Amino acid sequence: MKILVILPRFPYPLEKGDKLRAYHQIKNLAARNEVYLFALSHSNVDESAVSELRKYCREICIARISSFYGAFRVVRNFFGIRSLQIGYWDSRKAQRLCREFEAKVQPDVVYAQMVRTMKYAAHSSRPKVLDFQDALSMNQERRMMNHKGLRYFFHHFEFKMLRSAEYNACTIFDRLTVISETDRDAIPQNRNTAIEIVRNGVDFDYFHPADAEKRHDVVFCGNMQYKPNIDAACYLVKEIMPIVWRTHPKAKVVIAGATPSAAVRQLASERVKITGSVDDIRPYYAQSKVFVAPMRIGSGLQNKLLEAMSMRIPCITTPLANASLGATDGEQVLLGRDAGQLAAAIIRLLDDQAFASTLSDNAFHFVTENFSWQAACADLERVLNEAIETHSDNEKNELEDE
Repeated sequence: MKILVILPRFPYPLEKGDKLRAYHQIKNLAARNEVYLFALSHSNVDESAVSELRKYCREICIARISSFYGAFRVVRNFFGIRSLQIGYWDSRKAQRLCREFEAKVQPDVVYAQMVRTMKYAAHSSRPKVLDFQDALSMNQERRMMNHKGLRYFFHHFEFKMLRSAEYNACTIFDRLTVISETDRDAIPQNRNTAIEIVRNGVDFDYFHPADAEKRHDVVFCGNMQYKPNIDAACYLVKEIMPIVWRTHPKAKVVIAGATPSAAVRQLASERVKITGSVDDIRPYYAQSKVFVAPMRIGSGLQNKLLEAMSMRIPCITTPLANASLGATDGEQVLLGRDAGQLAAAIIRLLDDQAFASTLSDNAFHFVTENFSWQAACADLERVLNEAIETHSDNEKNELEDE
């Protein structure tokens, strides 16, 4: 099967969740298929990143799109009553390049990631599959509820526009995929049960248990320019840890992740370390006693939880984040609905090493049994084949009707 993959970002390095998903899907699909990559980028892509993807892709086409004109298209879409982020990734020149690349490749199926790339695949006459990844409209709705005034207005506008785009995608593509049942249920359309669940996985060879000195009591990681992660980091340091510090005044926190925003950098203190970008996140998992993901906004599956569980680090999160994960509270993870409950969970794990060990063992078995990239990509490959079959059947029916 020849697969044309269309992405809103070049999928390497793996500092963002959509890149991680795309990279591992390409890597696994390439084992049995021919993969051709078309990726958008707002900046120059390092040759080392391109070389990494050449291991798996027969051919790569990168369309550089201007951030300046991206901002212009955001404004244009606002006055045109269309999604702002779809506008940011929109480019007629890049769309033309994508059509030319598709004509050259002659793929059996087109696989596009996120509604941001809808326009790049929408006019293709070939079988088409869209990976929503997350319900982006739900993400916007949750952000909207945390704001007032002008910010509320813009988040509400984008929420409505993304809802409309997600609905329209259901009439354009032959098959649809999403990361979890929670995200699927948030996408409003009459084909809800037809959206296939294709989960994320963990690279178990990379994220594996490791013996290390525990230098940190609590760790949180992620892309620290991403609004849900910024909110979670500030929530952890400003509201959760002050409760923990009442009984554990020497408890150390490390927040590890790329491009920390100003709000995250300002959290640094003698008890809070902000790492910025790191070459290898694994030591920060291994050197920490507890992993906490206090997510209050966002959507999709938190890869950071999968990675921490795979390294046998006891995990704490919120019901919002666990909705896509599906772990059992008290057995594989501890859940907290507010700062007090999350702080109590941290204190419990710091004070009870036996329970922390049992929780981390259970989490390790849970993630290894349910979140394999090989199994997830086998599901994706099946969906792509079904799209080809459905498209072919529809074409035959149309000919018969004529």
